[in-house]
Amino acid sequence: MSKYTLLIGTFILSLIVAFIAPDAFADYPRPWQLGLQEAASPVMEKLNALHNMVLVIITFVSLFVLSLLLYVIVKFNHKANPVPSKTSHNTLLEVIWTGIPVIILIVIAIPTFRILYYMDKTEDAEMTLKAIGYQWYWGYEYPDENLAFESYIIKDEDIRKDLGQKRLLEVDNRVVLPVDTNIRLLFTASDVIHAWAVPALGVKMDAVPGRTNESWVRINEPGVYYGQCSELCGVYHGFMPIVVEAVSKEDYAKWVERSKRKFSTLEDNSTANLASAK
Repeated sequence: MSKYTLLIGTFILSLIVAFIAPDAFADYPRPWQLGLQEAASPVMEKLNALHNMVLVIITFVSLFVLSLLLYVIVKFNHKANPVPSKTSHNTLLEVIWTGIPVIILIVIAIPTFRILYYMDKTEDAEMTLKAIGYQWYWGYEYPDENLAFESYIIKDEDIRKDLGQKRLLEVDNRVVLPVDTNIRLLFTASDVIHAWAVPALGVKMDAVPGRTNESWVRINEPGVYYGQCSELCGVYHGFMPIVVEAVSKEDYAKWVERSKRKFSTLEDNSTANLASAK
């Protein structure tokens, strides 16, 4: 067997694995991945549906335009038409090529505006999580639990592959959230603009200094969901990962009790900030 045959066989096998092999849960980017990550929240389910609809539409539009180009190339080349047409306009054709794109845009716009309104905020929030962007790490506050901590990337040399940790995506302190809970998400920053993005949850929001942006999430099932800062914020922009661990409500209550002994409270942070200001 030649090396070229082996390379081609390996390539084909990789494609087969990518398209056919089952995947437990697409909570982080995978090799050969096509499409979006598997939805883990109602918002992401709606975004997935919109993505699939638009993909179908643009595929048909691209094929239609390609067929028109091929038709024009064959029908109106110099050999087929030695004497070119002098037609200046066609009213019906101009109405059609204006009206159809308008209809297509309306078909795309209506569900898009519905999703934008749906993902904006929730009126029935059961808890609140506040994410603060820093150069270059994340700070988290749980106002309902009087809890706060910071989350830093785990360096390459400290990654535990035996525990399934992922390079450039793992943090020392994960965000822990309960499933089946409407969670208000607040975002801000202390220095420059950052962006808190977790694709599987359908959340991507800028964290802007001096402003508090809002979104929400309801996680469908327990799991670990990975994200990253998605706004260029400086030299270590690519080293601000986000890890959300979704657990049952019972396990979340236990985590809160443990974390209150491990991390500081919001009152502690406020006292420290006042002392540093003085």
